[in-house]
Amino acid sequence: MRNIRIDKVVLNIGIGSNDNLLPNAKALLKKLTNHEAATRSAKKRDPTLHLRKGQVISALVTLRGEEAKEVLKKALDANDNTLKPKAIMTNSLSFGVKEYIDISGVKYDPKIGMLGMHVNVSFSRPGKRVERRKRSESKIPSRHNLIDPKEIEAYMAKNFNAKIAE
Repeated sequence: MRNIRIDKVVLNIGIGSNDNLLPNAKALLKKLTNHEAATRSAKKRDPTLHLRKGQVISALVTLRGEEAKEVLKKALDANDNTLKPKAIMTNSLSFGVKEYIDISGVKYDPKIGMLGMHVNVSFSRPGKRVERRKRSESKIPSRHNLIDPKEIEAYMAKNFNAKIAE
């Protein structure tokens, strides 16, 4: 029950206040994952970033299961299988891909342009469903719920040949 598994992988392309990039970001995520992209809106107004409340600021896709592992392998390969130590947190891992053409098997598309993305990976252990389910919901002790960054490093090294950059 102490085994670690990938719960989900989220690919996020932030477009900020540039509304013209939204169709390109959605097209890129569709090209990479074969899934329709969802959008996220600004929660509050920020004049310094030229954002207004409710403005669409990013496109994202959430992947689970084998699809998530395949996309994670490709994204890690784009970063030479290296992760920064500060990219690993409790229960999660986050890193960026500077340009989508770094991902193997993806060619440059002039209609999309050059875009980068954030890759966020959530980890869990067997038994997490006990806390999430609707019926007979129950608590899990924190020693089982929290996954230490050292455990995530070991998991990534074993399953994805990822190295931690010093």
